[in-house]
Amino acid sequence: MIDHRSFLRNRTGASAVEFAFVAPVFLLILFGLVCFGILLGAMHGVQQLVAEAARASVAGLSDGERDKLARASIARNVGSYPFIDAKKLLVTTVAGGASGTAFEITATYDFSASPIFQLGALVPLPDPTIRRSAVVEYGGLL
Repeated sequence: MIDHRSFLRNRTGASAVEFAFVAPVFLLILFGLVCFGILLGAMHGVQQLVAEAARASVAGLSDGERDKLARASIARNVGSYPFIDAKKLLVTTVAGGASGTAFEITATYDFSASPIFQLGALVPLPDPTIRRSAVVEYGGLL
């Protein structure tokens, strides 16, 4: 016959039960941190590329030359960012900018093919299109 009182006092296996409750939550938090770290790394990389391109475009004397310098800077530096694929990066430049006295560089990156965005409805995610801009004011005599 089974003694139920000794069964309730038995503590062997308690750690396994506690681990079974805690491990999924811990792994979900850990996986979420890694996923959002990759996303933030890509966002930061696109912003840095645009900022470097804006700094490089300052040397241009005309809008066409500024465009060439900005695109060359991005092409030269995109390989140093591990979360960014150069084929998915779209660069546009606007001469004159919104105020007419600036040169604007915009980079749009499609991050939707990343494994992070394949999770579907498991976690709320931001827009997979990363769009960053930098503006350089015209200097000197116009």
